Formats: sequence, structure tokens, C-alpha cells
Amino acid sequence: MKRNLSIAIALMFLATASFASAQIGAAPTTDVLGAHLNYGRGCAGCHAPHNGVLGAGGTPYMGTDTGSVALWGEDASHLYGMAIAFAGQTTTASKSGTPASQEVLPSSLGAGTPDVSGILMCLSCHDGNYAKGAMMQNRIYETVPGTYSSQIIPTLLGNNGVSGAEGPSYLTSHPVGLSTVVPCGIASHGWDCTYSTTTTGTTAAANGGITPGPYMTQFINNYGWFVSPSSYNNTPVVMCTTCHNQHLMNVVSVSNTATLNSGTWSAPTTGVASGTSGMPAGFYSTMFFIRAPYNPADSTKGGNQTAQFCRQCHGGESNELNGGKAGTIW
Repeated sequence: MKRNLSIAIALMFLATASFASAQIGAAPTTDVLGAHLNYGRGCAGCHAPHNGVLGAGGTPYMGTDTGSVALWGEDASHLYGMAIAFAGQTTTASKSGTPASQEVLPSSLGAGTPDVSGILMCLSCHDGNYAKGAMMQNRIYETVPGTYSSQIIPTLLGNNGVSGAEGPSYLTSHPVGLSTVVPCGIASHGWDCTYSTTTTGTTAAANGGITPGPYMTQFINNYGWFVSPSSYNNTPVVMCTTCHNQHLMNVVSVSNTATLNSGTWSAPTTGVASGTSGMPAGFYSTMFFIRAPYNPADSTKGGNQTAQFCRQCHGGESNELNGGKAGTIW
């Protein structure tokens, strides 16, 4: 009996140690803004407290809405109304033709659609093609793990050294936009989820949320749901900010108390809760402003934490939907 108890305690200690290696447990030693400290300018590198681009010493390319949303101090107007084709989308490869599938960016900061703060503002610094005035160096700020094939990670989407028939290509970047819908349905390589509805009287209407099925629920228990889709036409869609939290580069807070009840995950009424996980609560390390625990330098044999992040939307490639029993391996 004593021997069995000692073994149980040892196993509990090892399990706790494996999670502790993934958790930070305290504040990072470097500022959480990381690269977005903007060479010491800090918050004012993106947000101008007075007069937007004009207050930051620049002249808007077009429009008079500078700074009207989030006190934005970078000039996004070069990108107004531009049509961009991302990976998985198609183009006619003609300057005069209209691409068959593309994202048309908002025509102003006041457009009221989620791609204003979710894409347009991001590209005002991270485009490098139409918007070039943001002091970007197109080099990553973080120390890249030695396991990477390249130590130079580009940070500009439209100035990546890849060109197509219509000039700089965005076809090497993950699709984002109002038409990039989070897939529900196993046939579409998504999860066994459904789009949530709200019933008014006898009428049920989609509300932009996601209701997980049994397999997705198990995945959330094994890993979590950290991505933050936006809602457009009552459908969950992917923005840059779905995967990235621009204000926290090196740490993510994990909670398992809000929606976990005795180990069973239940969906809130209006969508999947971001940052909710079956993992122990606490602070975990991350990179690249990723919204979840993310460590590409993980030395654990068979570790899958980075793959798990992608599987949040790509359920068709998950263990749960392919008969696998592996959970999250740290």
C-alpha cells in the first residue's frame, strides 16, 4: 500500500513538473509588448493620442479619418479598398481583370466591419507593399529557435520577395478576411461543430458563435480554444487578430474555470470562449504574439503543442477526429 502510494505521488510530481515546464508561473523578464515596443516608442508607435497620423508627424495618403478608430497613428489609407488574394484564393493574373476570389479591404477606418481592426490596421505596419511608412525592418524581433531552417522570419506580407503576374504576391500568406469562414463540418475538414443560433420567438438565427460537437469538446478538454474569430454576417471569420494578440508577444494567460465543470467543457450561448482550456490555469510562454501556449523550440520527443494550435480550426487533422488518443504532449 505504501509502495503504491509512493508511486502515485511520484507520478503526480512528474505530471506537475511537465506542466510546470510549459508554464511560466510568473511575469516574463522582458516586456510583454515585445516587438511592439516599437524601438522604445511603445504604445505611441501605433496609437497617436491626438490627431492620428497628423499627430504622429505624417500626412495621410487619402481620407480624413486619421486616428478616428483606436487613435490609430499609422497611415492605413494606402490600403483603402485594395483587393488582395491570399493563399487558397485565386486570381486572374491580369491587371485589368477581377480576381475570382479575393479580399477587398475596407474603404475607411469607419467602415464598421471587423477587418478594420482585424486586418487593415495590421497591414498598415505589416504590408510593406502599399503601406511602407511604418518603420518596419521586415525582421523578427524574437530569438528564433535553432531548430528553424532559417533564422530570418519576414514580417511583411506584401514585401516578401515573392511576385506574381500582378506584382507582389500575398498568396504565400494564410487567408484572412470576411470570406475566410471558420469551417464547421467534418466534410469540410473542420470540426464536428455547428454555428450557434439565437432563437427569438419561433425564429432561430445564426449569431456568429460556434457550438462544439463531442470531438471538438474533447479537443478543448485536451488543449483548449484560444483563437478569437470575428463575427461577420453572423458567421465566425478569420482575421489576423484571430491567431495573434498584438499586445502580448511572449505570454498567454490560460483559464480553465469559466466554462469547465467537473472536467466537462460546455459552450457559452454566444460562442466559444477564447483562452479556455482543460490544461492547468496559469501563465504559459508563447512566441510571435500567438494567442496560445506556443513553443517551436520544444524539445519533448513527440511534443505536439504547436500542431495543436493549428488544429483549433483545422479539426480534420486532429487526433480526436482520426481515432487518435494523444492529447496535448508538452
